Amino acid sequence: MTMTITTREISYQAKDGTTLIGYFASPVSDAPVAGVIVAPEWWGRNAYTEQRARELAEHGYAAFAIDMYGDKKTTTNVPQANEWMTQTFQHANTIVDRAQAALTTFATQAEVDENRLAAIGFCYGGKVVLDLARTGAPLKAVATFHAANVSPRVENDAENIQAELLILHGEKDSMLSLDAIESFKQEMTAAQIKHEVIVFKDAKHGFSNILADQRAKEYDVDLGYNPEAEQQSLAAMYALLERQLGH
Repeated sequence: MTMTITTREISYQAKDGTTLIGYFASPVSDAPVAGVIVAPEWWGRNAYTEQRARELAEHGYAAFAIDMYGDKKTTTNVPQANEWMTQTFQHANTIVDRAQAALTTFATQAEVDENRLAAIGFCYGGKVVLDLARTGAPLKAVATFHAANVSPRVENDAENIQAELLILHGEKDSMLSLDAIESFKQEMTAAQIKHEVIVFKDAKHGFSNILADQRAKEYDVDLGYNPEAEQQSLAAMYALLERQLGH
């Protein structure tokens, strides 16, 4: 059953002084509900990220599509996206500081149950939410879709993770190797972190985004939309959220 939802933008500040503008969506409810932050692909907090937030709200979760670049900047241009993303790598804590600012702001909203929080991320956003989880953020579940990077932020930071992890990866993702995925599994097993990795046959990077094929042609990047992988990955994500957050 699709729920009636409300949406709004929320402005907040990171430690570095950057003004960030997130997109909040929640079901109409008399009581606070579980919340999920949604970290964007390297394009920025765009319509796709907002769509995923609305879908979560329709499923009964409050959701917050977060801004990682400031002033809700977005682009469809690969060099620009790469420039903005790379800027967030220049200082060790930029990504986690901006993600933590979003999580803190989100958790204080009246509609959100601060004790039932999760995070999902797409592409670059997959790295964002994993990095956030590695700081020990109070998340019960984290799901990544075609994550750009799953490596540790700092040595042995996996032991800080509180969330159950779900990694949704394409077999033919040229941005992140299957060897890197295997190393991640070994790291999580060694740290005794509950995790699941699902690799979708023949799926490329960007498999969940219907615009991936168009972007691949425009910019000659190895992306590909895969509707079957999209459906299966979303089903796995919602199963994780139900298991860890309930409703």
